[in-house]
Amino acid sequence: MNPLLKLDQLGQSVWLDSLSRSFIRGGELKKLIEEDGLKGVTTNPSIFEKAVGTGSDYDVLIEKSAAEGKNEADIFEAIATGDVRMAAEVLESVYKSTRGRDGYVSIEVSPYLAYDADKTAQEARRLWETVARPNVLVKVPGTEPGLPAVQKLLSEGINVNVTLLFSLARYEQVVEAYVSALEQRAAKDKPLNAVASVASFFVSRVDTDVDAALAGKHKDLLGKTAVANARLAYQIYKKYFGSQRFKKLQARGAQTQRLLWASTSAKNPAYSDVLYVEELVGPDTVNTMPEATLQAFRDHGKARLSLEEKPENSSAHLQSLAAAGVDLDAVTLRLEKDGVRLFSEAMDRLLKVIAEKKKVLVS
Repeated sequence: MNPLLKLDQLGQSVWLDSLSRSFIRGGELKKLIEEDGLKGVTTNPSIFEKAVGTGSDYDVLIEKSAAEGKNEADIFEAIATGDVRMAAEVLESVYKSTRGRDGYVSIEVSPYLAYDADKTAQEARRLWETVARPNVLVKVPGTEPGLPAVQKLLSEGINVNVTLLFSLARYEQVVEAYVSALEQRAAKDKPLNAVASVASFFVSRVDTDVDAALAGKHKDLLGKTAVANARLAYQIYKKYFGSQRFKKLQARGAQTQRLLWASTSAKNPAYSDVLYVEELVGPDTVNTMPEATLQAFRDHGKARLSLEEKPENSSAHLQSLAAAGVDLDAVTLRLEKDGVRLFSEAMDRLLKVIAEKKKVLVS
């Protein structure tokens, strides 16, 4: 059996961490849905930088927009909202067949706004209204300043993918924001069943930084922190969404805010290329994979319920890490800041690519 379809049987949804116009128009997205059970798509500035920077898929749009006097940021928004809308239309059948549980496409607010809640909320509303599809999630960085924006948007009924989560403490704050937003809606007699959200918990980058911090020492701890951290996040998920507090909301139609495993490609070639898929399989979760990881798991992945294997071992690992002198809180905070910086740099490069194409196309 196709290992990707086995994941679906075990309760985990497979999403793709990639998107381009040719990928949609060429039928590849539809094929993944039909043959591999793909249930969603995520995007970010890095993904769009690659899509726009290679080939000529967007040249007509760039040329037309440039002739209308639009700047690079406006052109990018037209590209992103157009691609996301088209992908949402392809995934509409999944959205309907799963009754709104899956079939989503994510679009990200500008990383430049990651520390400004008001501007983040304003841009998220504009993107939501522009794409105008119920099966879209607006990605909002889960920085501390971003959390009020997350809660506000959810309370307004805007679907949110809370991204760039690395720490257990920050993840717990995100869940609290989600549940509080639903309680706000419930208090105003607003429907809860139409609100969807995922919490994107990043994985492989944690091992990259922790392994570097171990500096070759404590070899028994290498390559294990990311999985342990994620498995403990799932325990937080179960605590919140199994509580009486949430069950009251669930009785009124509320969905759980699923954990989405992001950054699941193995960065260290010494590790299995499907490590962060095989070790994080559990019900009511999502794994968003880059295309290469998806293909690797289809080829040789082993699907088993692994997410709750001996959670006490995950706690013991983090204790051993602290004893080895690694401050995981400091690591995850640095990763959050680096994530914002890297997406901002990708946006810089993307806007530069559009500017260069404008110059060529309108000359």
